[in-house]
Amino acid sequence: MNTTIGPGAAGLELSHIRVCARCGQRYDWRKSPSSALKMTYCGSLCERADLGFTLEALLKYEPAAEEEPLAAKA
Repeated sequence: MNTTIGPGAAGLELSHIRVCARCGQRYDWRKSPSSALKMTYCGSLCERADLGFTLEALLKYEPAAEEEPLAAKA
């Protein structure tokens, strides 16, 4: 059963409300700016503060190309 609260025709469904694992703030997980962990963190700042990185940054990460060893250059 979906219970709605608040103004508007549809209101706010309580089944969409989560509590942030980092700050304890209640939020609608569908509107969370956290890229991959919408159902865990209220936003990307809490995601980064708790994990030390955001999953979006991790997915875009490209390691630097390794340089040739010094012996190979000589």
